[in-house]
Amino acid sequence: MDDLSSRAGVSRAMISKIEREECSPTATVLGRLSGAFGISMSALLAGAEEERGMLLRFAGQPLWTDPESGYTRRSVSPPAGAPLQLVEVMLPAGAKLIFPASAYSFLHQQIWILTGRLLFSEGPRIHDLRKGDCLQLGYPQECTFENPSQSASCRYLVAVILR
Repeated sequence: MDDLSSRAGVSRAMISKIEREECSPTATVLGRLSGAFGISMSALLAGAEEERGMLLRFAGQPLWTDPESGYTRRSVSPPAGAPLQLVEVMLPAGAKLIFPASAYSFLHQQIWILTGRLLFSEGPRIHDLRKGDCLQLGYPQECTFENPSQSASCRYLVAVILR
């Protein structure tokens, strides 16, 4: 646990609380943990699936909501173990999330905006993304997802390929 705590930058106490289901981790903490494990956030949330089917119906798609920001992510892809994962994200109005570079070091990602507006920062570079825009992420850096709207949520699809 000391090694995981050190690699993720998450305290042992927090990891222990998460394991015992005494608290719900934030999206940022999950991003740090997934980076430390070298797996995607979707894989971390899905855990060890018993059934590895090729079809995942909408009703069975795992949905997770960040208790702090209201950020919601739906794992759209079936858990069949393919290197491509699709994730639908809803970022509430005014929400802002920061993920460490370690959460992206083993992934290739593209973000496709379905509705709303997203200010996405890769390190010092800021992208102002709107409906229909698609961004391919570059070299792993700290990333910030921000919905500048005060009234409308931003919905986007993330296509993830494990490297």
